[in-house]
Amino acid sequence: MHESRIAAPYAKSLLELAQEKGVLEEVQKDMAGFAKICNENRQLVTVLRNPVIKHGKKLAILTDLFKGKVNPITFSIFQILTKKNREAFLYDIAVEFGNQYRKFKGIEKAVLTTAAPITEEQRAAFVKMVETAKTKKVELEEHIDESIMGGFVLNIGGDKQVDQSIKTKLVQLKSKFKDNPFISKY
Repeated sequence: MHESRIAAPYAKSLLELAQEKGVLEEVQKDMAGFAKICNENRQLVTVLRNPVIKHGKKLAILTDLFKGKVNPITFSIFQILTKKNREAFLYDIAVEFGNQYRKFKGIEKAVLTTAAPITEEQRAAFVKMVETAKTKKVELEEHIDESIMGGFVLNIGGDKQVDQSIKTKLVQLKSKFKDNPFISKY
């Protein structure tokens, strides 16, 4: 079974429960933090997905890492999934929870890739630009990729992209020269 088909109902149930209990923002921060930890430490995901490691050991690891540091509702999903032998999907559930949370709150995700870190003023300008275009709140995720040489690539909601990178401009320029019979021989 595909991970997103398993993750979606759990994420939806967690979102509804957190909303019902009035701790949605706290649980969202917990799940975003869990996803971030998993992204930074892929060994945790490997351990959770390893069928050789006993479920009790996985729960003990999760308890050591998160008990008392996350909302009890967040921790309860860790316990429930481990008891149901579904802990391998915790990362996917955390990611899906973030997707459903943003959709529920009307927040558009935009991914900005630059060659170097940007300033707070630049960050605010990008957020304002996307909010104006999409008339939604924006969650800006930033990536550094020196290979773009300069400029930026802005991906909005996964369906729109603005590529103002120097790398792309050079590729376009090269293509123009290549197709020009007067210049291509040089």
